[in-house]
Amino acid sequence: MIFEGNLRMMRVEYDNPVKYYLPVGTEEIALNNLIGQRIRLSYKGQINCINCGRKTKTSFSQGYCYPCFLSLPQTAPCIISPELCEAHLGKYRDKEWAENVCLKDHYVYLALTSAVKVGVTRASQIPTRWIDQGAWKTIRFAKTPNRNLAGQIEVELKQHMTDKTNWRHMLSNRLNTSIDLLEVKDKIKELLPEKFLEYFTEDNEVTEITYPVLEYPQKIKSLGFEKQKEINLILKGIKGQYLLFENGQVINIRKHAGYLVEVGLY
Repeated sequence: MIFEGNLRMMRVEYDNPVKYYLPVGTEEIALNNLIGQRIRLSYKGQINCINCGRKTKTSFSQGYCYPCFLSLPQTAPCIISPELCEAHLGKYRDKEWAENVCLKDHYVYLALTSAVKVGVTRASQIPTRWIDQGAWKTIRFAKTPNRNLAGQIEVELKQHMTDKTNWRHMLSNRLNTSIDLLEVKDKIKELLPEKFLEYFTEDNEVTEITYPVLEYPQKIKSLGFEKQKEINLILKGIKGQYLLFENGQVINIRKHAGYLVEVGLY
């Protein structure tokens, strides 16, 4: 079976294990049943902006052409650094986006990926955001009415823990099972400035996430279409936004959003 179209980041459904779907053009491929089978991904030498469809030599912010990168609200600086969000001040690239995204409830959370990290996400993006990062255990830390406040709290917590994921450790499934997220949450609360304590949440539910993986790589080789036009390998699993192939070879699908590919299933 052959599919051809532009890639988008994988859609996920929270289940045990997570269910993954790969958008290719107007089609969507259910990936879980393909684990253990050979998949061919052939890059056709073309990148299209995932917003406007314009051909672009370089993909900006994981799938956009340069004009869209400069103008769209989903590529604004506060997407990476939520403390920079000014929607609560009436400053934004798009009013509707700000009302539907930036000015909605956000959570600051603690997640176990390779180590404990702090992150920010909209309430409506739970648990999708956690899955996309490859977290295997998470807990909510604070709930805020807008993105800026969540970002400010994250900045405070970043003084005591990382906000980054070591993707190699995450993909090799290095799990520190000795860490108690509830204990970490209680300790970090003591370090939170008083002005933010009203946003601390007593929701102590710990979410555990399992991924559809037959075999985790120990020595990882990252694949990319700029250097390798075709990937023809056995799929061993999926975690985060990565496809895990045989012999430790992996590809970040989010990074290749907008790339025109042909997908062959055997």
